[in-house]
Amino acid sequence: MDNFDLIVIGGGPGGYVCAIRAAQLGLKTACVESRGALGGTCLNVGCIPSKSLLNLSENFHKAKKDFNQQGIEIDGIRLNIEKMMSNKNKSIQVLTKGVEFLFKKNKVSYIKGKGVLFSKNDVVVYHNDKKTNYKSKNIVIATGSDVTSLPGIKIDEKNIISSTGALSLTKVPDKLAVIGGGYIGLEMGSVWSRLGSEVTVIEYLDYITPGMDREISNEFKKILIKQGIKFKLGSKVNSVKNKNTGVSINYTDVKNSKNETLDFDKVLVSVGRKPYTEGLNLTKVGVKKDIKGRIEVNEKLQTSIKNIYAIGDVIKGPMLAHKAEEEGIAVAEILAGQAGHVNYNVIPGVIYTSPEVATVGKTEEELKNENKSYKVGKFPFLANSRAKVNNETDGFVKILADSKTDKVLGVHIIGPHCGDMIAEMALAMEFGASAEDIARTCHAHPTHTEAIKEAALAVDKRPIHF
Repeated sequence: MDNFDLIVIGGGPGGYVCAIRAAQLGLKTACVESRGALGGTCLNVGCIPSKSLLNLSENFHKAKKDFNQQGIEIDGIRLNIEKMMSNKNKSIQVLTKGVEFLFKKNKVSYIKGKGVLFSKNDVVVYHNDKKTNYKSKNIVIATGSDVTSLPGIKIDEKNIISSTGALSLTKVPDKLAVIGGGYIGLEMGSVWSRLGSEVTVIEYLDYITPGMDREISNEFKKILIKQGIKFKLGSKVNSVKNKNTGVSINYTDVKNSKNETLDFDKVLVSVGRKPYTEGLNLTKVGVKKDIKGRIEVNEKLQTSIKNIYAIGDVIKGPMLAHKAEEEGIAVAEILAGQAGHVNYNVIPGVIYTSPEVATVGKTEEELKNENKSYKVGKFPFLANSRAKVNNETDGFVKILADSKTDKVLGVHIIGPHCGDMIAEMALAMEFGASAEDIARTCHAHPTHTEAIKEAALAVDKRPIHF
């Protein structure tokens, strides 16, 4: 019972998906998870609970601010934050139990506890006071990532909080600072802004969402400012101090070296995440890491020890749940003798604010750096009939295509429901579609996706509705 073909350490999106796929392919598989619940950061304290609060806060904001002028008159609307958090927590419980059910259905052994490597085939699991030894032909490390902070700033999850703390506040802070203008900070800032906080984002760079197409990033910032979020860009945080009444942030304007101090009720530190590999015994076993602490892998996701693999946030690449899932499936299929593969050029990224921001493939800046000749097609949601009647006219679709071949190289959308719409473009790019292919594909009317068709037409300077 203690010998396996595969032991996966970590039960997050990468780990549990890898375990299920391996079991489907006939491998005797176990998954070790220390959290006490499957689903990892994503399901327990990340993607899923944040989407619950983003959805609920957007509904609250619309009911409070927009519905009256649209002919839906509501009086005496109130926020019950306890109920909102309870709803979020119930969703998490249902989904984590769902993963446990999938393990049983696929005959994956679920081992609770912290897994530690003792050799290339030996995993010891510590659970409470118990220690159990397991052997496996292959091991996958899928332990994910942890929040990181700035030097000298200690996250206490009371006044100085991480994204985990921001998902569980018991009351709406009057003033909330968000340190970091990336995906997570802007999503959580949006939640609390809609619920009534005065939100200020402090970012070291002079723009938000690093790595995103700059035109989309600039438009996104304008929309967030219109929604009431304040920005202190080009600002270096020097210190964050707890006070009896809240938190004090001292920062320096990078351009003029001017120091300023601002007071807030809560501060969300959202400056990125780091690979979680502590206590795994990697160095002793001989698994190599790079200077950023990520596990080094080859194109088959093998580490420096050939039967030990690594996937997800512990290796290079975007720290996204769906990227980890793809890698998990690839490893399982490689172990079963199939040709597992991940196309890293077609991994979508989404910011689930309102409007959403979605991206796949190359940005315009990347194409310029590569001296690639390209064409641009854009179409605004202001000219899309469905967006117009739904009062969702902010944003646009931007398609980048090769000047010579017309092959789609990147797609960037800011607008309604684009987190779902980006899937069409990921599929198109996976099959090597041209902008002409998209333009010639019949899109249902009236839908938001017609903006994609029009942007594809605009690549060849022939949009119909703009």
